[in-house]
Amino acid sequence: MRPRGAALGLGIGQPKLIDYLARCGPCSQKQLADYFEIDPAAVCRMLDALEKGGFVTRTAGRTDRRTGVVELTDKGRQAAGAWQQAAAETEERMLAGFSQKERAQFADYLRRAYRNLKPDSAFCRQQDAQDGKPKPEE
Repeated sequence: MRPRGAALGLGIGQPKLIDYLARCGPCSQKQLADYFEIDPAAVCRMLDALEKGGFVTRTAGRTDRRTGVVELTDKGRQAAGAWQQAAAETEERMLAGFSQKERAQFADYLRRAYRNLKPDSAFCRQQDAQDGKPKPEE
């Protein structure tokens, strides 16, 4: 998937940020760091590059950049859509020949394995959705 991201002008780790923003809407840098369980400074560096590339805008907080709001631009929404399409194509290729039942089982196995490693993660608490994709926290 890295070559697909690079073709969109996205560096390592950046596609997941724009995908989250496309699905969940504007949020803080801290929310992104918490959701992906990565260092806020790393998120800041990725957002700096995304902002420079025209994919996101940031409204800084009064006293702390981490409290500001990050939002996709039109270019960011287009890149997120292209990334989601590339991910769907890759998933389809990966699961070619699997029945719907096998796909559901495979997804369940991956969720369960993830829960075993990260029992307190936000991802695990949000898996009640029928499509099995994480939802933004309320």
